[in-house]
Amino acid sequence: MQEATASNLTQSSAPAPGAIIRAEKVEKYYTQPSQNRIQVISATDLSILPGEILALLGPSGSGKSTMLRMLTGLSTPTAGKVLWHEAPIAGAETNVSIVFQSFALFPWLTVLENVEAPLQARGVDQEERHARSMKMLDTVGLDGFEAAYPKELSGGMKQRVGFARALVVEPEVLFMDEPFSALDVLTAENLRSELLELWAKKTMPTKAVFLVTHNIEEAVLLADRIVVLGRNPGHIRTDFRVQLAHPRDRKSEAFTQLVDYIYKVLTRPDVVPAEAPDQQAEPRPRDQRQMHYQMLPHARPGGVAGLLELLLDKGGRDDIYHLADDLAFEIDDLLPIVDAAQLLGFLKVEEGDAAITPSGTEFANSEILRQKELFRDAAVENVLLLRQIRRALDAKSDHTVPEDFFLDMLDEQFSEEESLRQMETAVTWGRYAELFDFDASRRRFVLPDAAEEEIAEKNDGDAHNSEDGE
Repeated sequence: MQEATASNLTQSSAPAPGAIIRAEKVEKYYTQPSQNRIQVISATDLSILPGEILALLGPSGSGKSTMLRMLTGLSTPTAGKVLWHEAPIAGAETNVSIVFQSFALFPWLTVLENVEAPLQARGVDQEERHARSMKMLDTVGLDGFEAAYPKELSGGMKQRVGFARALVVEPEVLFMDEPFSALDVLTAENLRSELLELWAKKTMPTKAVFLVTHNIEEAVLLADRIVVLGRNPGHIRTDFRVQLAHPRDRKSEAFTQLVDYIYKVLTRPDVVPAEAPDQQAEPRPRDQRQMHYQMLPHARPGGVAGLLELLLDKGGRDDIYHLADDLAFEIDDLLPIVDAAQLLGFLKVEEGDAAITPSGTEFANSEILRQKELFRDAAVENVLLLRQIRRALDAKSDHTVPEDFFLDMLDEQFSEEESLRQMETAVTWGRYAELFDFDASRRRFVLPDAAEEEIAEKNDGDAHNSEDGE
């Protein structure tokens, strides 16, 4: 089968009902003085649907950014048409925003003024644009930086300003042109997670996201639908939905199969792409299927933090025995701390060396409150017992659960003595991470808010009794 045949097959689908933006047989080419023309994109159909993150992948020169500009109305197609809610985009009142690879901030304006700029251009009065901009800065985690100038910000913070500026106009479609490629790996990963959180919680005032990227893993991690372009000229090679549930596990077989599939599509331009691999519902982790509890190392969060900070000072890797010597620890005293950090995903142990992970690096470099957040996320993701305690508390109407409920389950796997030690460690970790509190007098787990309410009610009752006594 010829490549052109594959192209026709992938681009001849019927118009998608309810599309926000629909490109119909759009082409882009440039005329040369010699009367020849360079075709950048061949006749292509593409729709952006509400409720989805669409990722556009392709090699350099495949027309990804050109396609983005045509879909936003910044560039007019040479042939074909782009429709906004089925009306020609040239005459429609579109509502889109773009986050660029370069931060594209006005250096002479403050953070707040940068975010207010598009609202000011739309004629929004000063009071409203100030309120909307402050709310959006708080949403993206920049509360307190309103008066700073771009030169005072890190790359990640500058891109947060870019997100706030794009979202403050409440766009129906948010376009992003390789927004994370100029950032370091850790910052980019953090921003991706925050973007997904805003999208999942519907905190973002937008109905669809269009992401141009060259990063295959990024596309599989974020997107509900992936379109891969070929080049010379640009054309759709494959267009498929990603059915994996969020949050997605990069190490899962289904994830790696999709990454491999896209890689083959990109690197074998002369081969007709196969269909995307089936994405069956992934089996739950072994610990959830069999209720197999990990043996929690008896280490305190402060010890984990200290170990990670020491490792960071040593370049992120060191022999465990050397670490014990530096700390004047017996190796048996250090190993539980190493095991705890490894269980939480903050470090890896390889051939006797402890190597800090990106999440461990972020933990070691963070302030105390952020460390608590990172510890909480890692504990819920990696520790079955803590995850079950929190879910049980969330599910109960009074947000309290007796300790015996979990001890009974631990007794199936551990001795009575070890079950009590496991519970003691779980309480220490959970309290630190503010996942829950523990009422020792009643031997019950409680949510932090519920515990505060109980104390307030008790104090009110004591005060009332005291008044009655008088």
